[in-house]
Amino acid sequence: MKKTIILFLFILPFYIVTAQVIKGHVVNDFGSQIPGVNIYIDGTKTATVSKEDGSFSLSTTSGNLGSVIFQKDEYETFATAVSEVVNKTLKVVLTKTNTIEEIRLVPYTPEAYRNYINYFLDTFIGSDRDNVRIKNQKSLKFSYDKKNKFLKVKAPNTLIIENKNLGYEIQYNLISYSSDFNAHIVNYTGTSFFKETKNSDKIKLNRMNAYDGSSLHFFRSIYGNTISEEKFIVNHVVKIPNPQYPTEEELKLLADFKPILISSSVVKVPENIRDISQRKNSQKPYTLAIVKTLIPDSEYVTRKDGKVFFSFKDMLQVNYQKYFYELEGKKFIKSTIPIVLSSFLHPEGEVFEVSKEGNITDPDQLISEGDFSKNKIENMLPLDYQPGD
Repeated sequence: MKKTIILFLFILPFYIVTAQVIKGHVVNDFGSQIPGVNIYIDGTKTATVSKEDGSFSLSTTSGNLGSVIFQKDEYETFATAVSEVVNKTLKVVLTKTNTIEEIRLVPYTPEAYRNYINYFLDTFIGSDRDNVRIKNQKSLKFSYDKKNKFLKVKAPNTLIIENKNLGYEIQYNLISYSSDFNAHIVNYTGTSFFKETKNSDKIKLNRMNAYDGSSLHFFRSIYGNTISEEKFIVNHVVKIPNPQYPTEEELKLLADFKPILISSSVVKVPENIRDISQRKNSQKPYTLAIVKTLIPDSEYVTRKDGKVFFSFKDMLQVNYQKYFYELEGKKFIKSTIPIVLSSFLHPEGEVFEVSKEGNITDPDQLISEGDFSKNKIENMLPLDYQPGD
């Protein structure tokens, strides 16, 4: 059964003010005030909580690209663009989450949780389990489709994530998480806000190293027109089909044979099926070829009416020489030996608006591979972070 979610936002009379303020009341669909609603600019430290009478006021210096989130457990999360609601008085109506369980062909089970919790943590949080952890991890629910090798994870409650390395507690509203083991693709979306828990020199050092060469750093460089000054190297890349990878017809043969293999305890695998399976597991569907190096940002950046847009029909390789910062006394010094970071972006003709904070519209539509894709929660910084904070 597919749920239909109806959320309401009523814009009340406009109030002329000079400050960047989002204010109003939060009520349920019966008109009763809702206290304790988390209200925040997605991905930042800018947040507030609705009072006992449902009222709220949130001051922001964020650019107009961000989204303001209204979130409370057991209610449907509501999001809207900051530019649509800033300096207006709002009445935000949140509806209760549908508590009736849907009928699912693939259920969420404790067994799936036990089997895939470590994989989820690796791909979502990262590898440093000692310093980065989900405090309410047991609230997660897992579903695994054995036939299609597809993992789904949902979080009925807001995830409370402690990051000791970067000195933040992150309240993360996980909207969706899925992993396609056949295609080797992990995709997740969510909203978040940050609370600073510690700010020592060691924490500042870790934040600087997390920022340097990251996708946040790259998109801020795009907005500021400082790609060359920041030492990012961008190349034009195209996909070339790999002739060693099985064809569509061969993949269909393999898929048709799997039920026979599963249903029979003793079966001889034909040589052609064995060969197709081996090539599917050992080869990639395509190889990447660099067709042009050091392309100017004019080939993938457009500036119009004070706005910055990022788009490219093929793929981009983004290389960066990263010198890790080290702490010598009270000074932050760059190391002398760099490592090379290499990432691939798949804009595929989509147009993304870039903000000065390094945010982009529809970030879940931009596929990344390589080092950018390694920037998981353990290295995630708020959008209002500035180097040295």
